Amino acid sequence: MNILSIIIMDPRLTAFKRLLDIMDDLREKCPWDKKQTLESLRKLTIEETYELADAIVENDLEELKGEIGDIMLHMVFYSKIASEKGAFDMTDVLNAICDKLVYRHPHVYGDVKVADEEEVKANWEELKLKAGKTSVLQGVPKSLPAMVKANRIQEKARGVGFDWDNKEQVWAKVQEEMGELKAEVDAKSDNDRIEDEMGDVLFSVINYARFIDIDPETALERTNKKFIKRFQFLEKEAKAANLQLKDMSLEEMDEIWEKAKKKLVD
Repeated sequence: MNILSIIIMDPRLTAFKRLLDIMDDLREKCPWDKKQTLESLRKLTIEETYELADAIVENDLEELKGEIGDIMLHMVFYSKIASEKGAFDMTDVLNAICDKLVYRHPHVYGDVKVADEEEVKANWEELKLKAGKTSVLQGVPKSLPAMVKANRIQEKARGVGFDWDNKEQVWAKVQEEMGELKAEVDAKSDNDRIEDEMGDVLFSVINYARFIDIDPETALERTNKKFIKRFQFLEKEAKAANLQLKDMSLEEMDEIWEKAKKKLVD
């Protein structure tokens, strides 16, 4: 069976080849696409990634389908530009990730036995160190948002056994760090010391979220969206009453806020 027959039989391959062909056309014939570089696409890719995250948080599967397509287009675009530079092409990218997945899943493609997810993660980190990584934290991107980075750092440290035993210990650490923060604030310490303690509080809260199986980024985003809905309700109610928020008392605003909490479904 030749490759054409395989492509015809598998609609996934047909669709992916179509995307690759369209990318070739755009790179050759579209003025905007011809101008793009790895650097110019970077900020657009970041934006698309956040749009993908929004679709996941909203559980909008139709929107998610479109955002996945946008991200995939960017990956094809990067590979196309790299191929023009003689560095690599999409075939190299796909083979590299396939090889990596096979290598890092010896419990699937080899004879390694694992008991649970934690052993899988531990083996994953060990294999990365064998592949030349000098630190288990080396793979944490420097440009990650601080909350996401903290979560990844903690997960990776856990992969080599550096972690608390239970959530009660972590909660005690949260309380300890909050006490230290309050002590620095009460002592009117300089901003650097207070900032250090605030960072410790946030890091420990993120750690606690991990122990109770809550993604802190998702949790905070849910609260952001909840606050936006309630605040916009407050604005709408004030406007209907011909009031300006800046002229209202906190008690008046809080009364509407409580109404929003009862009326709006989060």
